Amino acid sequence: MDHENKLIEGEDFYYTPEGYKCFTEKHHLNRGYCCKSGCKHCPYGFDKNTNEIRK
Repeated sequence: MDHENKLIEGEDFYYTPEGYKCFTEKHHLNRGYCCKSGCKHCPYGFDKNTNEIRK
């Protein structure tokens, strides 16, 4: 596995109390685009209800 693609817990993601992996704003910015999935920490302002990016 390429070291640049390795995700770091606490930096790129964390686990929710329910056990789900939740990506951080930093991870989304490093990826460079909005996936339009309605992510909790979306830095692009995507609104899943209107399917639009607000920023």
